[in-house]
Amino acid sequence: MFHAFLYRLRAEGLPVGMGEWLSLLRALQQGLVADVDGFYRLGRALLCRSEADYDAFDIAFADTFRGADLDPAIRDKLEAWLADAIARSSEELVDPSKFPTDEDLWKAFLERLREQTERHDGGDHWIGTGGTSPFGHSGRASRGIRVGGAGGNRSAIQVASERQWEGYRTDHTYETRDLSVALKLLRQLQRQGAWELDLDGTIDATCKNAGDIELIERRERENQVRLVLLMDAGGSMAPHAARVEQLFTAAEEIGTFKSFDAWFFHNCPYGWLWKDDSTGERHATAEVLADLSPRHRLIFVGDASMAPYELFSATGYGFHDAERAPGIEWLRRFRRRCPSSIWLNPDPRRWWDHPTVAAIGGLFPMFELTVDGLREAIGTLRTPV
Repeated sequence: MFHAFLYRLRAEGLPVGMGEWLSLLRALQQGLVADVDGFYRLGRALLCRSEADYDAFDIAFADTFRGADLDPAIRDKLEAWLADAIARSSEELVDPSKFPTDEDLWKAFLERLREQTERHDGGDHWIGTGGTSPFGHSGRASRGIRVGGAGGNRSAIQVASERQWEGYRTDHTYETRDLSVALKLLRQLQRQGAWELDLDGTIDATCKNAGDIELIERRERENQVRLVLLMDAGGSMAPHAARVEQLFTAAEEIGTFKSFDAWFFHNCPYGWLWKDDSTGERHATAEVLADLSPRHRLIFVGDASMAPYELFSATGYGFHDAERAPGIEWLRRFRRRCPSSIWLNPDPRRWWDHPTVAAIGGLFPMFELTVDGLREAIGTLRTPV
């Protein structure tokens, strides 16, 4: 009966494996939970691998079990009925064949819940205490649904619907801090800076010299990454302008790269790249390319979506290009010059079924502009060339 919940979890992107799912079902069979609140806590503990999964779990849980909660008044009345357990009797255990599957058991429980109008102790049918009924507590049924025990003031479905963990998701679009953290992973520290005292080395050498002090020096560690940001501006990128500005700000503020440079283009780099589009300052793309080396890490940012002639035709944006080379050729030159290059696309992946997006994605590893996408992209950029 929980298959719908499993499918809903996977639809929300939660990678629930069969081992985890079977562990949850075994816990249910062993009676480790007695109500929806307990099932919520158990499911989150077994199926979520980090707090980043909590929001997806809450969405799936609330959608699947909405309406399954008892009315608070009915809940209070039922718990009052079950508050006092009676002593176990010598009645026979319930016949296991009466409810051959867990689904039959739950259907019978919901039926009894609709029909029952008063408290019941003993017997083999109603929800109550004692007896051999599989519903309630303190009885002698060999299997059943335990009802009773301490409950919270708020239901699990209500808690899940509030989505308190939304900010922990990693598939949302990034904030400036998220980008800063991801970009710092690009750092490749090497001892090529100024000379400094190596305290550990000095202590070790002094000990080996029987106390005669020997000063050991070493070079400071410096980040050797040279980062270049190339950003599409205008046109279909206008809705993404704020996000591109965040990326530019984060990269510029980190200040730990060997060098950082940023350029703007429209749709595709042609014969010119702009330093500041508002002032019209521009540089020949060929000159920018000549200053690059395989040690540079290029991050292109753009939706890669344009009319096919703008990418594949030599006359598509020819007024920018003295060579009248097609945009795809300029991109190939960047890729050959700097093998460690990636493309960040602000559009969701489901919109990438477009000829120019596919062509550019064939040249550069393409990632979504989300926290997860950024982490994947940084992993690719860190790969040695």
